[in-house]
Amino acid sequence: MSIDEVIVARHSTRRFLSDKPVPKDVIQRALQLATHAPSNSNIQPWRLYLLSGAAADRLKRALVAEVNSGAISQVPPLPEAFKHFNSEVGKQLYGADGLNIPRDDVQGHQAAVLRNYEFYGAPTTAIVCIDNALTKADALSVGMYLQTFLLALTEAGLGSCVEISVSGYPEIIRKTVGIPAELDIICGVAIGYEDETMKVNKLRMERVAVEETTVILEDNV
Repeated sequence: MSIDEVIVARHSTRRFLSDKPVPKDVIQRALQLATHAPSNSNIQPWRLYLLSGAAADRLKRALVAEVNSGAISQVPPLPEAFKHFNSEVGKQLYGADGLNIPRDDVQGHQAAVLRNYEFYGAPTTAIVCIDNALTKADALSVGMYLQTFLLALTEAGLGSCVEISVSGYPEIIRKTVGIPAELDIICGVAIGYEDETMKVNKLRMERVAVEETTVILEDNV
């Protein structure tokens, strides 16, 4: 694929083939490519914990148990000005072209929420971290690393989904995975082969027009 095709092809996969493991060499290549991402003063602040097999299963069970216990997520709510984006995603995700779960299907919605914490059945999971002594500029570097990693996975034929939801239970992740206190947990990533029979994986969210997000200033000469 060309770089244009890889960028457009990358999307959030929400159902994986759980019984089809990801070859280690494929993941290793994507990780190696991701190291070429730019970073402030070349400090390369990203720290990634990669889990598969029994290790991934332990994390999934621990997160699901924590959610089922009624523990409150530490993910802060979106500011009011941005909530409409979340609402639109929800309409598409739970609508007829996605998971097709009616509004009044409480159990269906609960099961769908729990699948977040099961990493949608992905056989490989990642936890992305940054040293808590660093700043927003360094978090930007981690974001560039993560995007490079996702594009490398896409080019290799793998699906992925960045999950902010799991970061709402940082202490469970820290305890289960063995992440030291000096690292902040930014997000999780589900990685694996996409279940192409699931309609939800065909969803493509709309993008805001460039004109709405970009200011171009030019001086007439």
